[in-house]
Amino acid sequence: MKNLYIALSFGLISTSLIAQNKDTKTADKLFNRYEYVSAAKEYQKLVDNGKGDGYVYKQLADTYYNMFNTSEAATWYAKATETNQDAETYFRYAQMLKANGKYEEANKQMAKFAAMSPNDNRAKAFKENPNYVPKLVEKTARFTAKSLEVSSDKSDFGPVLYDNELYFTSARNGARRNYGWNEEPYLDVYKSTMGDSGTFSEATTVTSLNSKFHDGPVTISTDGNTMFFSSDSFREKLFEKDKANNLKLGKNNLYKATKSGDAWGNITSLPFNSKEYSTSNPSLSRDGKTLYFSSDMPGTLGGVDVWKVAVNSDGSYGKPENLGSKVNTEGNESFPFINDDNKTLYFASSGRQGLGGLDIYSIDLSNSSEAQNMGKPLNTEKDDFGFSFNKAKNIGFFASNRNGNDDIFAATPICAVDLLTVVTNAKTGEILADAKVSILDDKNNVISSQQSNAKGEVSYKVECDKAYTIQAEKIGFESNSFSVAKSKGPEAKIDAKLQPIDVIVTPEAIVLNPIYFELDKSNITAQGAFELDKLVQVMNNKKDLVIFAKSHTDKRGDDNYNMSLSERRAKSTVQYIISKGIDASRISGKGFGETELKVQCEPCTEAEHSQNRRSEFLIVK
Repeated sequence: MKNLYIALSFGLISTSLIAQNKDTKTADKLFNRYEYVSAAKEYQKLVDNGKGDGYVYKQLADTYYNMFNTSEAATWYAKATETNQDAETYFRYAQMLKANGKYEEANKQMAKFAAMSPNDNRAKAFKENPNYVPKLVEKTARFTAKSLEVSSDKSDFGPVLYDNELYFTSARNGARRNYGWNEEPYLDVYKSTMGDSGTFSEATTVTSLNSKFHDGPVTISTDGNTMFFSSDSFREKLFEKDKANNLKLGKNNLYKATKSGDAWGNITSLPFNSKEYSTSNPSLSRDGKTLYFSSDMPGTLGGVDVWKVAVNSDGSYGKPENLGSKVNTEGNESFPFINDDNKTLYFASSGRQGLGGLDIYSIDLSNSSEAQNMGKPLNTEKDDFGFSFNKAKNIGFFASNRNGNDDIFAATPICAVDLLTVVTNAKTGEILADAKVSILDDKNNVISSQQSNAKGEVSYKVECDKAYTIQAEKIGFESNSFSVAKSKGPEAKIDAKLQPIDVIVTPEAIVLNPIYFELDKSNITAQGAFELDKLVQVMNNKKDLVIFAKSHTDKRGDDNYNMSLSERRAKSTVQYIISKGIDASRISGKGFGETELKVQCEPCTEAEHSQNRRSEFLIVK
């Protein structure tokens, strides 16, 4: 039933492509009246009586396409494409194959579509990345999905939560007459109360909104006093007459209502509605200044596009603006929802590379980023659409026909933190590309390492409520570690500012900060390694440099012991330099024990002893 709010204006497209005849007259009239259930029966009779041809097969496929009976649609598109068809038929056939998980077969039909419409952006996207499905399937899940008990055995969609009230659109009202599209009752607006445990009360109709026509979905202002909603243009007696089919053709229109007590009233049609095109599926920004909606009005790039219009403080409206190719395609984009941040837009699309049918996407409208498929489990091979998110309750809702019927699902965020590290020069603020950035867990295990991009950025997705450490290093700069505090996300940023390495090179020596050893030990400490790395960098930059390392002890211990200890320290220093790729012929060392004390003292403090335990680096040539 959501197709009413996507493609109502396009039910007549396919009938003009191939000549009709007297045998198809009855079926065609039902098709043109959007009575797809009855139309399918009439076309099927023609097939059973041996009167099937490319036209009949295509019409039969399109009836099932509009009812989203994917298996029947695919069957009849297969028959239809045994004869030449228009490009859009091959695209629809591919969609139905994807909806049944037949991606390789879908690619064959997309290749035919792309050959016939090479300038279509959907064709270009396919040619650039025909085997995109595995990447979508492997995307890290951002939400869990759970079917809600508030759903019925009829179409339910357009869920949005305000305070504790879940508003949605449903065809469950058995007292209403059925609509020929799929033989379900006309749509009404319903609401259900969300309890503290996350359960929902039995849904009730919002009687002050509902008419005898289709009504919903809705969007409500932050203060709860203003609503925008979709309804048939018949509310305003706005329609066109199709005399040939004895049919009044209405459109989806947008209406505004204000709250009076517990009811909605003062219902008015928005000034940019028209009997020439549809406007539907509204979403109001939290500041109340922008209304997003879907429409096929002039300026649309494809079937139905996402638009926006300014809502002025005096109650007037600006000129509707198409959101352009960042959002819209030659296919259908609908069911927009603008997040609380007033920049993240969620929408459904059948024109982008998805898993099948409608998929849910998100895009940051504040920058030049591309729309992102939300991946599984929000998206499946079936229709997934109408995503909304309530920040205060930290829960989202959407609709899907993955179980055979449009049902309402809850989407609970999987707690994760998008951790962005930006590496810069601490002195100049210059961005540092190609820096090595590692992330360590709370036990100092390296989880992953990446190189910073041209913006100095490295991104990691990490678990909530866990502490991490970022280590950043780059040749010419002092390596450093940065603590990442526990966070519930969704985002965190680390400014990894690295100090340039300051190494003094005199004609006689390489002057580093003192390299200290622990008492009675000869192993290289972390502090020592950090300083020796500076020496390695100098030797890499000056390929003809030859160094002699001198190692010293303090004066504790006897002379022979100290001489042996300093010799071991000299060897460990030399070995460390060699281990970093410096040729052994360029580095040598010797221990001098306590024969060359830097600080003469008696008695010596611990600080004075540590100054005497040192290494020095003389330039031999």
